[in-house]
Amino acid sequence: MTKADKSRPLRVALFSGNYNYVKDGANQALNRLVGRMLERGIDVRVYSPVVEEPAFPATGTLVGVPSVPIPGRGEYRVALGLPLTVRADLKKFRPDIVHLSAPDWLGHDAKRWGRAKGLPVVASVHTRFETYFDYYKMGFIRRGAERLLKSFYGDLDEIYAPSESMADVLRQEGYSEKVRIWSRGVDRHIFRPEARDMDWRRSLGIDDATPVIGFVGRLVLEKGLDIVAAAVAELGQRNVPHQLLVVGQGPAREEFEAQVPGAAFVGFQTGDALGRAYASSDMFLNPSVTETFGNVTLEAMACAVPPVAAAATGASSLVVDGVSGRLVAPGDVGAFADALEAYARDPGLRARHGAASLERAKAFDWDAINDAVIDRYLVLTGRG
Repeated sequence: MTKADKSRPLRVALFSGNYNYVKDGANQALNRLVGRMLERGIDVRVYSPVVEEPAFPATGTLVGVPSVPIPGRGEYRVALGLPLTVRADLKKFRPDIVHLSAPDWLGHDAKRWGRAKGLPVVASVHTRFETYFDYYKMGFIRRGAERLLKSFYGDLDEIYAPSESMADVLRQEGYSEKVRIWSRGVDRHIFRPEARDMDWRRSLGIDDATPVIGFVGRLVLEKGLDIVAAAVAELGQRNVPHQLLVVGQGPAREEFEAQVPGAAFVGFQTGDALGRAYASSDMFLNPSVTETFGNVTLEAMACAVPPVAAAATGASSLVVDGVSGRLVAPGDVGAFADALEAYARDPGLRARHGAASLERAKAFDWDAINDAVIDRYLVLTGRG
């Protein structure tokens, strides 16, 4: 392994398939990690596809890599590996460790580059890519994809999972035994119960007495939009008073709107407006099974809004079933409707579970969480 000059600051090369051109929970976590590295005096360069008008400013130094739009999902891009110009930049930067955040072409090339230089190579797991094929009628590809993912992650120095439940999946399914936790935090200046705004709800035509079911996320099939629509339809058949509030934008919006007539769509929200949307809901619905952590679930909890979530890696390490929300078997529409109905008909139950959610969310501090990853960098490079 190449010996680094320990008299200078640690240098980290971070590779991302989407660092800031489309906003999502994964790249928000990466930007916060980079910000914390900079606060601790660490040199870091990020290599990722770039666009002329990104969703938000990048934290730290961002080096663009060649990329093309993904067919059928043009808002996302796939990087075309490591060209000579980027390799020259890496050679000049001389990183001490390589961090991969996606098992894409760029990630594979960066892995090979780091290994050839004798550097520690680590990766963070942000989403369950293998589950996506099920939502696009390509389930036959899933087994092959899983083999490729195991090959990518299996021989890395360490991989970082955002929850114990996801770490268990990675170990049990044979991805790696070298799994550590890089959890997620929540900005409690934005996501807080005090952000609740009944005037804003009224401006959307929502009666004060009507229980509001919040849904926040990219409007894409893999977020479980079919389960949302089916569960809400079931509530209607049961004559349960409710109002679905949808926060987000995406290519499936038109189709989803047709499935949930009467829902309030407020589009993409960020910052204080996003916190207001969460806090102004009475319960939160997250049926997705593709997340490795579930940032949206934690944000709802920080607003004292009890979640009804799929019992999957995105929520099972966050929600204590029957105490700080409800965990439901993935895809069980009737069970989702039962949990939502209980909250809709019992304000006291909502309040108790919301208070427990808020208390649990207080444990997720960003600085402490990111320091855990940085400290592993130091150990792996012989500085810890």
